[in-house]
Amino acid sequence: MPIKMKELPKSERPYEKLELYGEKTLTNAELLAIIIKAGTKEETALGLAQKILKLNNNQEKDNLNFLRELTVEEFMKIKGIGKVKAIQIKAVCEIASRMNTVTNYKQKQIKKPQDIAEILIEKMRFEKQEILKVAILDNRNHLLKIKDIAIGSGNFVVTTIKSVLNEAVKVEAAKIILIHNHPSGDPTPSNADIEFTKKVEKASEILGIQLLDHIVIGKNNYISIFSQRA
Repeated sequence: MPIKMKELPKSERPYEKLELYGEKTLTNAELLAIIIKAGTKEETALGLAQKILKLNNNQEKDNLNFLRELTVEEFMKIKGIGKVKAIQIKAVCEIASRMNTVTNYKQKQIKKPQDIAEILIEKMRFEKQEILKVAILDNRNHLLKIKDIAIGSGNFVVTTIKSVLNEAVKVEAAKIILIHNHPSGDPTPSNADIEFTKKVEKASEILGIQLLDHIVIGKNNYISIFSQRA
């Protein structure tokens, strides 16, 4: 029989340990155990948490981002993790994601590719579908809005130049930036990405709109297509 949580010294129980020493002293398993709350007759909450952590296939074993990618059904494959516990874990993952997402971006001045990437990378890097967005700016590079243009099925998205420029024309925008993600995690622009960027740039010039850049977001980083130009 596994040792019960109440049989552990208070300083080793996740709840008491957090209260006594602070949340930063807890291991990943201990933090998860608090979310899981209760174990089963066969397994403590800490034991269940350790089983969840073993699902991590990433090279960085301390990286908890894999939790976002697991579905409720995948969590429930672990004996002792029912639907309620699985949903609680997913909810905490979403809270963490939203805490890291920039929401108050309007009127932010975009001076370099990193500025727009920082606004969107947390939101886009875990998307399982390719999404194309356009950022609309005024003539001083202040960000006015970010609009979804198209959502693909998996690793490919289809759209038209007209769809990209339509919103910019409506608001008489001076400048735009294209942003899309690669669900594979590799932000390297494809030949299709580069060719599409050239076509949008050419069409934009005709309408008096400047395409400032096209940012491709991967899992942990991003690439500016314009910065790769010779």
